[in-house]
Amino acid sequence: MKENLENILKTVNILTDSEISTGLGYFETKSFKKGDILIEAGKVCTWMGYVNSGVLRNYYISSKDEEVTYCLTFPNKFISAFSSFITQKETFENIHALTDVELLVIPYSQYYELMNSSLNWLKFSRFAAEQSYIEMENRLLALQMESAKKRYEDLLKFNPEYLQKVPLKYLASYLGITQRHLSRLRKELSF
Repeated sequence: MKENLENILKTVNILTDSEISTGLGYFETKSFKKGDILIEAGKVCTWMGYVNSGVLRNYYISSKDEEVTYCLTFPNKFISAFSSFITQKETFENIHALTDVELLVIPYSQYYELMNSSLNWLKFSRFAAEQSYIEMENRLLALQMESAKKRYEDLLKFNPEYLQKVPLKYLASYLGITQRHLSRLRKELSF
């Protein structure tokens, strides 16, 4: 079950085979059912996961008492309540399994033990953080600069098979639009 993560680690070309083998030993496979909440607002996130299969969403409760989906995570990506994981302080967000999910999970203490085990693991951690930052910046800029139609088209282009698994209300929230607007976009693009 660790083959996907192993392939990603090899592709990045930072770690030796021995370092990869050692690192994979720190991860434990965990399964979650559709609807499970993996972390709740107000709790400290003590783990980081690699998504082997399934789709998850990160959301928070707005000042209007509405759920706002700000992140959808698909297979072959890392997931956590990152601010809480890094600072070990309470999180403002929730992580919700939209499908059955299989993660490879590493606890906070073991993550830092692994990062301190070699310079290459530190380099990989930096690389992964930089990639996450770039994704976050691209998402923020897309919300500010692109039309809802373009954001939806991009999601269709890069993750078409998973969009069938994301309920419309969460997809609309993620795109920053109403369900009604999303329905119009879907109708428009289906012709």
